[in-house]
Amino acid sequence: MTLALETTDLKVRLRLADAWFPVCDLSALLPGRGVAALLPDGRQVAVFADRTGRLYAIDNRDPFTGAAVLSRGLTGTHRGRPFVASPLLKQRFDLESGRCLDDESVRVRTYEVRAG
Repeated sequence: MTLALETTDLKVRLRLADAWFPVCDLSALLPGRGVAALLPDGRQVAVFADRTGRLYAIDNRDPFTGAAVLSRGLTGTHRGRPFVASPLLKQRFDLESGRCLDDESVRVRTYEVRAG
């Protein structure tokens, strides 16, 4: 007999080097809202889930201001691409590639992410 796992039992994990690092419970992610997590090396990551349950993870640091605020940004889509807009200066970052949609010379790091 197989038991169904509740979302509170599932962890969101990031691939760091050759290992998966747990960052939060899946139940902590609500569509349209980010969660900030601290990585072992001291960096912060912003984790998001969209309405379909797809997960995204990018650096939490806004490259325009240096503030760790991207997890507090507003999410949306532009031409079918998911993004988060910084709550400070409103630049939009593609959640899949990390590319700034408002200045193509700027990007944030993205992370492979999964629930399990």
